[in-house]
Amino acid sequence: MGNEHVIVNLKGSVLSLQMNRPESLNAFSPEMIEQLTAEIIGAGENPDVGSVILSGAGRSFSAGGDVKTMGKVGPSQTYDHIGKLNKLILAMQELEKPIIAAVHGFAAGAAFNLALACDIILAAEDSKLVMSFSQVGLISDGGGLYFLPRLIGPYRAKELFFSGKPISANQAHEWGIINHLYPLEKLENEAFKYAEELANGPAQAYGFIKKITDQSSMSSLSEILEQERITQAMMVTTDDHLEGITAFKEKRKPIFKRKQAVL
Repeated sequence: MGNEHVIVNLKGSVLSLQMNRPESLNAFSPEMIEQLTAEIIGAGENPDVGSVILSGAGRSFSAGGDVKTMGKVGPSQTYDHIGKLNKLILAMQELEKPIIAAVHGFAAGAAFNLALACDIILAAEDSKLVMSFSQVGLISDGGGLYFLPRLIGPYRAKELFFSGKPISANQAHEWGIINHLYPLEKLENEAFKYAEELANGPAQAYGFIKKITDQSSMSSLSEILEQERITQAMMVTTDDHLEGITAFKEKRKPIFKRKQAVL
């Protein structure tokens, strides 16, 4: 498996996807992007998967685009490459299950955006995030121009895009980019515990929460209210709701079935 661009491991109901090009700080390769896409799509089809962890091998989460190939490709190749990256980002957004990014070292450029495409970001305390595109005369790709302004506002986002300067994990945490910080030596275990807890949660509810939340920035209040109304009318008929109510009355932890919603 050492030659794989992504190391795949299913432990219980948690699918771990580890980018595995440590010699290049896990810079994206076509093979890596395609394998990640296939695994994310496969996770949606596999009832044994309850949640996904995305991480990087070696010293960093990922350096993003491979600088060794920059300056050697033309418009057509770039268009095709970004198309494959877009397919990955959309697959992540469409997955009905939580995706947790476990970031350490650097998350640079498109790798920063890959983390933003996840549902939860956990990070080592000494990690750094950087929108490095402007340093090589490029714009952000991989959804950064969509995700970051919605998360921290257009003014802070433009500052990060313009400057290309890294921000610390502490700053990213204060701005709401990172959910939780951990010492590096604890990140892997904490990420797994977090993912395992989500994997054992109400999968149907999670699927709808993710989808409606992602749509909220492009919808009116009345549209979201109606989606909530329709969805909740369906949710009260589910086994998970019955189990949750029963467990509450019996003063025990609910045992949810990994049954996905039909979105």
